Amino acid sequence: MTNQPAESEARPELPDEVSVLPLRNTVLFPGSIIPIDVGRPKSVKLIEEAIREERPIIGIVTQKEARTEEPGDDDLHKVGCAGRILKVIKLAKDNYSVILQGVMRIRVEEITTHEPFIHARVTEVHDITTGTEVESQALVANIRETAKKLISLVPELPREAATLLDSVSDAGQVGDLVVSNLDIETSEKQDVLEAADVLERLRKVLTLLTRQLEILKVRERINSQVQEEMGHSQREYVLRQQLKAIKGELGEIDDEGGDADEFQKKIADAKMPEEAQKVALKQLDRLRQMQQSSAEYTVTRTYLEWLVELPWSTSTEDQIDIKTVREVLDEDHYDLEKVKKRILEYMAVLKLNASKKGPILCLLGPQAWARPRSARASPGPSVASSFASRWAACATKRRSAVTVGPTWARFRVGSSRA
Repeated sequence: MTNQPAESEARPELPDEVSVLPLRNTVLFPGSIIPIDVGRPKSVKLIEEAIREERPIIGIVTQKEARTEEPGDDDLHKVGCAGRILKVIKLAKDNYSVILQGVMRIRVEEITTHEPFIHARVTEVHDITTGTEVESQALVANIRETAKKLISLVPELPREAATLLDSVSDAGQVGDLVVSNLDIETSEKQDVLEAADVLERLRKVLTLLTRQLEILKVRERINSQVQEEMGHSQREYVLRQQLKAIKGELGEIDDEGGDADEFQKKIADAKMPEEAQKVALKQLDRLRQMQQSSAEYTVTRTYLEWLVELPWSTSTEDQIDIKTVREVLDEDHYDLEKVKKRILEYMAVLKLNASKKGPILCLLGPQAWARPRSARASPGPSVASSFASRWAACATKRRSAVTVGPTWARFRVGSSRA
């Protein structure tokens, strides 16, 4: 924060007509000190003429559009700031660095000429107090408290800024000092500069200051979350490296590492659905943390083997022909009329509406997959044969389960309904 107390020097008198220096993307406030670069031809002429006089007063007015190279009467704001040149440094030919100090608010009444640079008739804009002293003190206190919180969140700001803020007693100057150092839009700063009513100015400053504080708090929270996540990842990496070193000392790293890497490749090659792949990767992470000698390791490894061996991405096209299904069932199985009838009914509905989501037929029977023309043989192979699909069996304890329907891919290798 930069501020020059008004008492340090005698307040200069404002002439009726001043040279006007248009600024882009910058607003000068009374009491503040800012550096600017001057490079436009008319601005260079203004500075070169001004430095021939002793600390002259010039008008500092912000352009409405920064892209305008030669601003006209309508391209400049009507309210600006009278300022004096504290220091001029020549950087190159027709290029200066100038230190300006704001003195007072001014209103541009009329632009008299644009050559060789802008001249205008101006009047001073005096502060107006419409509210009570108590309200003004309350706003100033809130601004100081909020500004100090903001200073604590910005390491680039010197801690002396809070002391400087306490040293300013005038309410209007407090608002000007704070808003001149906020990282906000130029239009928002210009809006505060044009507020002659001190209470209105303080309310606007408090609103902008509170918003800026909230933005910094959110940024700080996001940064903390990112740092925490990075710290967690780094800690996990270090622990994994330590675990790898320990297992290396125990002679377990090669076998287990080989299992994990092999399953990682098989999971990728299996082309599982997203949900199944998520489960497989979770189990693989568990496997990496287990000792090979534990019983849980064997269970998890077996489960992973079962997952990667399922034909997730293999499919065959079903050929539903009711007549063929009936012939195959009669040829392979004697009697079982109720079972055959239920299967045929289901196939008929499935043929009419292949996308139907209805009941699933689960046929329970003995392990007699290769005993055709037997009343006790399972009709599962016959159903698969009539569909021109490959058959696979899944035994459940001492009974065999055959699922017929949209979910039979668990038992029929390559069903298109997996």
